[in-house]
Amino acid sequence: MSSTALPFPDRIELTGEGLVLRDWTEADLAAMPDLFDHPDIAYWTPIVSPFDEAAARARLDRDRQLRAEGTAVLLAITVDGGAPLGEVMLRRAPEGTELGYAVGPAHRGQGLAARAVRVMAAYAFEQLGVERVILELEAENAASVAVATGAGFSLLDVPLIKGEEKGRSYALQTWGRNLP
Repeated sequence: MSSTALPFPDRIELTGEGLVLRDWTEADLAAMPDLFDHPDIAYWTPIVSPFDEAAARARLDRDRQLRAEGTAVLLAITVDGGAPLGEVMLRRAPEGTELGYAVGPAHRGQGLAARAVRVMAAYAFEQLGVERVILELEAENAASVAVATGAGFSLLDVPLIKGEEKGRSYALQTWGRNLP
């Protein structure tokens, strides 16, 4: 964490756009495999696969560690503060304040990711004082491109981020949205 970055609060609950973004809890561990153990999530994200209860425990522990370090916040996407339908992330990185998301297969097609990204972007602008938030995604991931455009992001004219993960090469585009 940079010396100018404020620590994240111990608890965060954000509301807007018909959603409640809330902290993950121990009670969510059993629901996490149904959300994250899916070929699409395994392919397009760094989330481990297969994703079982042990992976859920490790993710919750890592979430808490990253929050304590001031590096990242991972919140459950819900409509009412109850059952998690997916996740939205905010990460402080050298290249900027990055947002990410994953929605469980049973909950797709409802605009959850775009709405959660807009709510999290508003938090970054209003509470953290950032001037730009970014998304890093593969051009071939049509669903994520739709989320980016639906959440008001534009493709930035910056070099692709190339790498390899889970045995496959990738090239990420950077999309940005500036402080309104």
